[in-house]
Amino acid sequence: MKIAVIGLGYIGLPTAAMFARAGLDVIGYDINKEVVEALNKGKILISEPGLGELVKEVVENKKLRGVSCMEESDAFIICVPTPINEDKTANLDYVKDAARSISKFLRKGNAVVLESTSPPGTVEDVVVPILAESGLAIGEEVYVAYTPERVLPGKIIQEIVQNDRVVGGINEKSAHVVRDIYSAFVKGNIYTTDSKTAELCKLMENTYRDVNIALANELAIFCEEMGINAWKVVELANKHPRVNIHLPGPGVGGHCLAVDPWFIVEKQKETGIIKKSREINDSMPKHVFNKLINLLPDNAKISILGITYKPNIDDLRESPIVELINLLIEKTNYRLSIHDPYAHKDMVSFSHLMTDSIEDVVRDADILVLGVNHDDYKDMDFERISNLMRTKHVYDTRNFFCEEKLINYGFKTTLLGRD
Repeated sequence: MKIAVIGLGYIGLPTAAMFARAGLDVIGYDINKEVVEALNKGKILISEPGLGELVKEVVENKKLRGVSCMEESDAFIICVPTPINEDKTANLDYVKDAARSISKFLRKGNAVVLESTSPPGTVEDVVVPILAESGLAIGEEVYVAYTPERVLPGKIIQEIVQNDRVVGGINEKSAHVVRDIYSAFVKGNIYTTDSKTAELCKLMENTYRDVNIALANELAIFCEEMGINAWKVVELANKHPRVNIHLPGPGVGGHCLAVDPWFIVEKQKETGIIKKSREINDSMPKHVFNKLINLLPDNAKISILGITYKPNIDDLRESPIVELINLLIEKTNYRLSIHDPYAHKDMVSFSHLMTDSIEDVVRDADILVLGVNHDDYKDMDFERISNLMRTKHVYDTRNFFCEEKLINYGFKTTLLGRD
C-alpha cells in the first residue's frame, strides 16, 4: 500500500514516519519546499523527541520521501492546519486545498482521511463534495473518514502508537477500511463511528480540559481578590477522590485547547459554559498584563522566561505569553528582555528582544516573569540572578519556583492566583 500524507507538521510528519516504519511506502506532501527538501535529507525542522531519528531511518530505508507534487496513492491522509479566523470561526482553506489536490488523483478503492481538527460536518459538507468532483462514487468507490490525533507534544512518538483511536466514516464501509489502514501501526484500540461523531468527539476532548482550566483560572482570580492561595486550594480540593481541578496559568495556548472549543461555538451559537470558558482563558494574558501595570513604574524593565505555549517544546501557536508580550509592546513603554531555550527567534516579531543567556535577560531588570515552566529553569542560580537584577522581584505565573529559596536571596515574590 502507498500512503500520501498531506501536511508535514507536528502531526503529519510523525504519522507519515509511523506508516513508513510499518513497512508501507509513504510520500509526504507539503507546500513548503524547505520542509520537503529537509525531509529528503532525513532531517526535520520541528522539535519532537525521537522524531528526527525515526525520520532519518525511514528515509534512508526509502520508505518515506517528500514531494511537492501530488501522486497517485492508495490512501490520502490530510494533516493540514485549521487555523482560527478573527471572528473565531474555522479557516478550512487548507483542508479545501488538500481535498482539491487529492481529487485529481483519485482511483477506485482509494481512501481519504481527514485528521485535521474541524467543526462537525466538515467531512460530509466540505471534503466529500470536493472529492466528488473526481466523478467517483464517494463512499462506494472512494472511502472517506475522519480520525483525530490524540497526542501530547513531547510524547508524540509514543502516543501516536499507543493511544486509542476513533475512526468516523461517512458510512460503515469507509470506517472499516480506514480502521484497517491505521492498524498498520496503532497498538491502541480503534473504535469506529460516523464522521460527525468523531469530529465532535475530538472537539469535546479538548473542550473538557479547556473548561476545567477556565474553572481554575476563575478560582485564581477570585483567590487574588481574597488573599487566598489558589494552588493550595486546588491541591487540597483534589484530595477528594472524585475531584480533579486543573491548574491555573497565564492563559491557554496551542492549536487544540485554545482553538477547538470555538469550532463548537461556531456550530451552536447558544453555547454557555464552552464560550464563557474560552473567554476566561483568553483573558488571562490581559490579567497578567494588568498585574504588571499595577506592580511596576513606567520606566521598568521586565524580563520574561518562556514564550512557547507549554513547557519543553518549540511550539508557539496561540501562546498566551506571546499575547502578553504583544500587549506590553503595544500599550506600555516598559523595556523587555526575553529568553526561551526552545523557541525559534524567526517565529516572532520581537526577536530583537530575545537573548540566549539567563544573565543577559535578567540584567538590570525590575521584575522577572516566569511565563513557561521549562525544565531548563528548574535549577537557576538565583544568588547570581539577584546580583544582576536592579530590583529583586519574581512574578511566577506557574507556581514553579521555590518561594522559600527566592525569599532567602532577598526576592519579593508575586504568585498568580494568590497576590
